[in-house]
Amino acid sequence: MKASCSMFSQILRLIPRTEFEHMVKRTGAERAAKGFSSWGQLVAMLFCQLGRAHSLREIEGGLKSCEGKLAHLGIDAPARSSLAYANAHRPWQLFEQVFHGLYQKVAAKITGKHKFRFKNKLLSIDSTVIDLSLSLYDWAKYRRTKGAVKLHLVLDHDGYLPCFGVVTDGKVADVRIAQQIDFDAEAIVVDDRGYNDYGLFGQWCRQGVFFVTRMKRGALYEVVQEREPPRNSNVISDQSIELSSASARESCPHLLRRVQVVRQDTGQTLVFLTNLHHLSASTIAAIYKDRWQIELFFKALKQNLKIKTFVGTSANAVKTQIWTALICMLLLRYLQLSSRFGWSMSNLVALLRMNLFTHRDLMAWIDEPFAVPPDPDEQPRQGALAFA
Repeated sequence: MKASCSMFSQILRLIPRTEFEHMVKRTGAERAAKGFSSWGQLVAMLFCQLGRAHSLREIEGGLKSCEGKLAHLGIDAPARSSLAYANAHRPWQLFEQVFHGLYQKVAAKITGKHKFRFKNKLLSIDSTVIDLSLSLYDWAKYRRTKGAVKLHLVLDHDGYLPCFGVVTDGKVADVRIAQQIDFDAEAIVVDDRGYNDYGLFGQWCRQGVFFVTRMKRGALYEVVQEREPPRNSNVISDQSIELSSASARESCPHLLRRVQVVRQDTGQTLVFLTNLHHLSASTIAAIYKDRWQIELFFKALKQNLKIKTFVGTSANAVKTQIWTALICMLLLRYLQLSSRFGWSMSNLVALLRMNLFTHRDLMAWIDEPFAVPPDPDEQPRQGALAFA
């Protein structure tokens, strides 16, 4: 049977319209607004991401060319001036709330946990710089002749979903954002050396949050206990330490652990610093290795969605577009988790882009994207009646 609405419309159903309208009221996004709705703005910006439109003109033209197929989306094709004004003036916090509401729905879809045996929540934190032209985006201060914004992200390793994000100027330090995030007790946070701050580590220890990071070169410490490294492993040393410099000891007076391992592929020596004392040294090394997933997420985000160039120049427009890209990543991840087909992110985005306004059952399509759809004009055969 032919689907009654397009696959784009079925994707939008993952964002409940009633919940969205409650968010609109909470943020005051449509205060004194006339005509163009916030829902229309969301649909247009998601079309920009999934349809890979390069400008406001392409968004307007792409939706207008589907005139007659937009009624099921609940919108009319927007004029580019209306969309530009909405992106510049309607609060980006609305799309941030949509992201967090959708994350709860997608996270509930995950039946398994991360690949490790421990039950602690495993999170990675990192940031990526998005370059901007300083002549067009004069508010995005980064360097003297270069503009940029920075996307700070926390990745949940249960399904590798982004669960928290902040968009700042390029100059904002990673540590400053990490200090503002309240992690749950017993969670394990993995970060690189950009987050090396003994005050931050002391804060996490007091809150009962575990961390795994790379140790600073030249860090001063005293060995309290030496553990025997496991045989036939890449672990060189496993030590319990205390920081010895006065400022470091004052910021983080807790017992820490120093694990030194050798990468089997390159022979490089890595030194990890953690407050995890109950896990093996090889597990700590594996935890840090899994941090690479957040780098892969940033790569997929920049390669498959429109986040390196923008359809507006104001700070509000840029943040709106970044948040809609993160919403798209959650939607795509939901489809991946729901499918029996082995989708890669790039293939899923590419084929969806070609079939956004195809009228097929979305859940059937993601399971069998290359199956021949049933002929809607074919009449079912009627069984013969037996007469006496």
